[in-house]
Amino acid sequence: KTLKLGEGHSAVLQPAVVRPNTEAQTHITVMSLSFSALASYSPVPFARKQRLEHRALEPTRAARTSSPKKNLKSIHLPLTLRLAQTNRRASARSPTTMSLGKLQQNFNYAGVSIFLQTYWGRRYLAIPHLDVQDIRSVDWKALRAAGFEGCVFDKDNTLTAPYVLSVHDPLRESLEECRKEFGGRLAILSNSAGLTQYDPDGEKASALEKQLSIPVLRHASKKPAGTPEELEAHFGCPAHKLIMVGDRYLTDIVYGNLNGMLTIRPAPFTSEGETTVVKGVRAAEDFFIARWRRKGIRAPDHPLVPSTFESFQR
Repeated sequence: KTLKLGEGHSAVLQPAVVRPNTEAQTHITVMSLSFSALASYSPVPFARKQRLEHRALEPTRAARTSSPKKNLKSIHLPLTLRLAQTNRRASARSPTTMSLGKLQQNFNYAGVSIFLQTYWGRRYLAIPHLDVQDIRSVDWKALRAAGFEGCVFDKDNTLTAPYVLSVHDPLRESLEECRKEFGGRLAILSNSAGLTQYDPDGEKASALEKQLSIPVLRHASKKPAGTPEELEAHFGCPAHKLIMVGDRYLTDIVYGNLNGMLTIRPAPFTSEGETTVVKGVRAAEDFFIARWRRKGIRAPDHPLVPSTFESFQR
C-alpha cells in the first residue's frame, strides 16, 4: 500500500518477511519505507532508523537462549558435574575461603547428589540399624561383645550442641562408658571440625580434640561422600567392625551404611544454633524416612548381627 505523508511525500509499506534458519531462530525483516520524494523527509532520523533496522535483524533474546544444542547440553550433564560447576561459581563469588567454608558447610552438594541416588534406588541406605533417643540408650558392652572394635561419632547434636566444643552434659557418663568398653578406640568424623573446606588449618579440630580427648579425623569429602580408608587406617580394622553414630540420616547414616558399618541414629537434642538450611533439610529427612519405613524399608543386613539390632539398646 502507498501511504501519503504530506504534500509531495509518500511511502510504500512492505509486509514483514519471516524466514527460519537451521538453529530454530527467527530473523524478522521489518517493514521498510521507500520514499518517492525528498530523501530528507523521514519520520525517524536516519542514524536512528539504521540502528532500529539492525536490531530488528538480530535474534530476539528468547531465540538466543532457546538454542536446542545448548539446552540439550545442560540437560544431559551429569548431576555431579553440574553440582561441581555450581560449587565453582560459588567459590568465585565468595570473598574469603572462610566464608565459602561456612556456606558449603550449611549446604551439602554431595549429600543432595547421593540423596537423589538413594531416593531412586537404594532407600535402605538411609535407614539406621538402631534408632535411640540419645547415646545413653546404647548398650556399649553388648556391642563390644558382638565383635565391634571401634566407634565413630558425628559431633553436632550427637555429642555436643551445634558449634559448641564441650560434650552435652547429660551424655558425659555414657561417652566415658563407651571409651572404656572400646579401650579409647573412638574418633570424630564431622562435617564441621576437621573438614578441609570449613576448617582448612585444623584449628577447630585441634580445639575439639583438646576438649573431648577424642581424635578428630581430618578429611576433604563431606559425608556421605568419602571412602572408609581413613577410618580403617586409624582403627586398624575393616569398616564393618566399626560403629557410626550420628543424628543425620542422609549424611551420617548413609555414609555408615555405604561403607558397611553398623549405624546408630540418636535423635537431635537441640535446634539452637542450627541454620535455617539445616533445619529445613532435617525436616525433609524426617518426612522421607517415616514414609519409607511405612513402606517396610529396613536397614541393610550386617555380618556381625545375625539376629536383631534391638539387643544393643537399653
